[in-house]
Parts: sequence; structure tokens; C-alpha cells
Amino acid sequence: MSAGLDEGLATLLEEATRRVASGWTSVREDAASAEEVSALAADLARAVVARVGADDQGPVPARSQLARRVLGELRRLFILLVQERAVAVDAPTLVRMLVGFEEVGGDLEPAWDQRFTDRLSGPDGLELVVEVAHDLRSPLTSILFLAETLQRGRSGEVTPLQERQLGLIYSAAFGLSSVASDVIELARGGDRLVDLDPLPFSVADIFESVRDIVLPIAEEKGLEVRITVPERTSRIGHPVGLSRVLLNLTTNALKFTDQGYVEMHAAEGDDGVLQFTVRDTGRGIPPSSMAMLFEPFRRRQKDRDYAFSGSGLGLSISRKLVEAMGGELQVETGQTGTRFFFGLALPEVESGAMLGG
Repeated sequence: MSAGLDEGLATLLEEATRRVASGWTSVREDAASAEEVSALAADLARAVVARVGADDQGPVPARSQLARRVLGELRRLFILLVQERAVAVDAPTLVRMLVGFEEVGGDLEPAWDQRFTDRLSGPDGLELVVEVAHDLRSPLTSILFLAETLQRGRSGEVTPLQERQLGLIYSAAFGLSSVASDVIELARGGDRLVDLDPLPFSVADIFESVRDIVLPIAEEKGLEVRITVPERTSRIGHPVGLSRVLLNLTTNALKFTDQGYVEMHAAEGDDGVLQFTVRDTGRGIPPSSMAMLFEPFRRRQKDRDYAFSGSGLGLSISRKLVEAMGGELQVETGQTGTRFFFGLALPEVESGAMLGG
């Protein structure tokens, strides 16, 4: 293998290389062929021997799980033979060879980005993403609770400026929590309705709740948040899903609007169908983003995608939720604004069926 390598060690390494190939199929029946392993073991042995010379690093096979396993087996068998055979070996050279094994092993280790990619693409990659999202959402929930407690003066009097700042903290934490929830929701299909059975609710209450959440963001940007509700607002449907869609759309509209207003609008349609609209006076959606507007995890375009975030999860989840409620999320856009709209069949609540309706 190398003229400068101790002959006894070279012999043992060659025998270890042969043993790796001959014993491989018995170790893993579903592994690569003996011929492939034999060639790989020989390449790894040459790379190790090359490390014995101070000025020769030698080529290393491509990084792979197979290469790392073969190197580990080669090293194990080599050490075993050194211990078993009564062969005189040069101690310093043996040490350098063992160091060579470690160096080659280090070269075969995947880069951290590759490790992350391999982990995500593995059979439990989706579970890992969900676990990370849960880990993010838990502390954010605490931040939301504390910000709301302080903002309402339960821990002492707050100034108007502090109240506004706490509102911004709440809105920011809520936005991050929503992203984490979107990740979890998408992993579960993206169309799960928390309220599986239709419930009585107030459209006006949902609109006001959404406006209260996003108002600190709007005020910081100098924007107006308008709401328009129908005369009869007590309906039967899925308030949690509807609230989440409207909040996502409104937050997104505020993100891409620098002047003017954002409006949530609901109007009577035919046969109990309510037409919901979220529109803004922002810069509109670039044509390059329209084709994949509702696709999650898409690459950002050079002209900056129009999306809830770089992941684009919000629009994807919103469309799925609207479809789960029996509607279709549509969009119209131009240079002076964007309009998202959908219709839902929401029957009116019968008299006395809803407290405070």
C-alpha cells in the first residue's frame, strides 16, 4: 500500500480489508454488495495509509453512511488483528495509523447542514418539525399571557406609551405563535377544524376580536383598520376556523400596506351565504408570486414574494381552512391593493338559541 509503511502493519491492514468485504453480508443482509464494500474498504485503507505520510492527505471516498460504517468495521478488524497476531510493529507508526483512521473518519462526517437535511428527510423528520414548533409555542404562550396581564393593569398602573408597547409585544408574540401553530397544523393536514360541529357565534364579535389583536401593528404603521358587518351577525358555523383565517389575512394585509387602511368586510349573500372580504391599499401581489401563492415552503423570488413569511404557511393554511368550512379562498390584486374573499354558508341563529346574540 505504501513503501513507507511498516510491513507488518500493511499486511494486517490488507487482511482487515479482505475481512470487511467477506463478512459484510453477514452483518447486514440488506447492505451493499460484497464487491462494492470490498472496493470501498480498499479506498479507505489507502486513505488511512496516506495519512501516515505527513505531506500526503490522500483522496477520501464520498461522504455516506455506508463509507462511515465500512471505515468503522475496518478499524475494528485492524485493531483486533494487531492484538491477535504476534507481529512486530513499529509503535509510532501504529499510533499514526490510528490517528489516520480518526482523520479519515472526520472527513467522512457529514457537514452540519447535511446532518440537518438528513434528519428532516428521515422517517421522523415531520415529528421533529412539530416538536420544534411546540417548543416555540410554549414560551410564546407565556409571553402572551404576561403582556396581556400587564397591558390591562393587573400588575399596576401603566402609561399610555407602555400600553401601546405592550400591545406591540403581544402582537409580535401572537404572530410567532401563529407561525408555530401553522407548522403543527400543516403537519396534521392543514384543514382540521377545532370546532368540528357548527356552533352559534357572532360575526361582529370575531371581527372586533381580530381588530383588537392587530390594532397595535396598525397604529405603529399609521394605518386604519375598518370593519363592516351585516345587520344580522348571529350565525351558526365554525368560529375558531373563521377567526383564524381572518386574523391571518388581516395580519398579512397589514404587513404589505404602508399607507391607507385594511378592511374586514362581511355582507349578506344568497341562501344564508356570507361573503367575507379582507382588502388593503398596499402594493399588491407581484405577478411572479401569483402562480404559487398558496403553496407552502416555496422559494422566495428575487422580487420578494408576497407571503405571510418566507415559508408561506399562512396562506396555505387559510385556504385549507376555508375549504374545510365549505368555501373557496380567492384573490384579486393590482398595483393599488389586494382583496382576498370567500363565501360561507352560515345560517342565522334562531331566536333564543344564542345568549347575547
